[in-house]
Amino acid sequence: MSDEMEYRFLGNSGLKVSALSLGGWVTFGKQVSDDTTYECLRVAYEKGVNFFDTAEVYAAGESERVIGKAIKKFNWPRSSLVISTKLYWAGSGPNDRGLSRKHIIEGLRASLKRLELDYVDLVFAHRPVLRWKKSFVHSIGVLIKDWLFTGGQVNGGIFILTSAEQLMDAHRVAERLGLIGPLMEQPQYNMFHRERFEVEYAPLYKKFGLGTTIWSPLASGVLTGKYLDGIPPDSRLGIKNDAIMARIRKNFVESDEGKLKQEKVRSLGAIAKELDCSLAQLALAWCLKNKNVSSVITGASRPSQVEENLASLKIVGKLTDEIMKRIDEILENKPELPPARF
Repeated sequence: MSDEMEYRFLGNSGLKVSALSLGGWVTFGKQVSDDTTYECLRVAYEKGVNFFDTAEVYAAGESERVIGKAIKKFNWPRSSLVISTKLYWAGSGPNDRGLSRKHIIEGLRASLKRLELDYVDLVFAHRPVLRWKKSFVHSIGVLIKDWLFTGGQVNGGIFILTSAEQLMDAHRVAERLGLIGPLMEQPQYNMFHRERFEVEYAPLYKKFGLGTTIWSPLASGVLTGKYLDGIPPDSRLGIKNDAIMARIRKNFVESDEGKLKQEKVRSLGAIAKELDCSLAQLALAWCLKNKNVSSVITGASRPSQVEENLASLKIVGKLTDEIMKRIDEILENKPELPPARF
């Protein structure tokens, strides 16, 4: 592992993860070749990344498959890696999706087979539990204790992508049942998406030591400036017949609000130039500046992109209070933390 990488505790879990990590949502197994994926993973690993994130639904399981192949190809020690996957949907059958005991067991077994691993370190539920009923929490808790942990399938447990209120409910129920409450979360966090992470989750960091592995730090690439002069056909937002990409194009590029965000990105370019870094590095460093971020999940479609993203670690120290204030003035979206919360 590289001495240049920073490692942070994942909340109170005791687990250390690289401050910058690599995920395989749109690219791995879908947008780029296996060989390119291998090289992206190799560069990341050699530069100190130990946390790799995927999901059963990413590229219909192909993301897990290619990450597993890379681990085998490079013969990386399993102890040097932190691997996470997510469960919720894997197919069109009535029991191929959801968070039933059946799908958690079968879905995880299928993920491990694709990854060619005996266990993963973290499992996330890919959609929130709408109601934390006692029966559900007890079922999940017993499943974790009796099968996932003791059976050696998971090192870390199941954690739910959900609201702060639901996470608080989960902790209360878990405490009554003598179970471990959620120790980590995977929220969206970037310069344009701040309220939940900075305000809603604020009590959880102090009260429960919540760890976070944030996604979309570049707002699907918008904060890199690549869309200032249109949408390149080979870019993520250039993917056709994809409802998610269509929604992102509308929110960040095509609508009036999107055009306003593009102008803010253009203004941020002046600060990036001052700091002698790219817009992407500025946006990643901004996320890393927040002490409640355990790891920033990045994406990449080529090795050079991995190297550029990882170089953002050197920019964090340049983000003085004055620079952060100027960024807030450009963004005009700094959340106000209600005093009553503390």
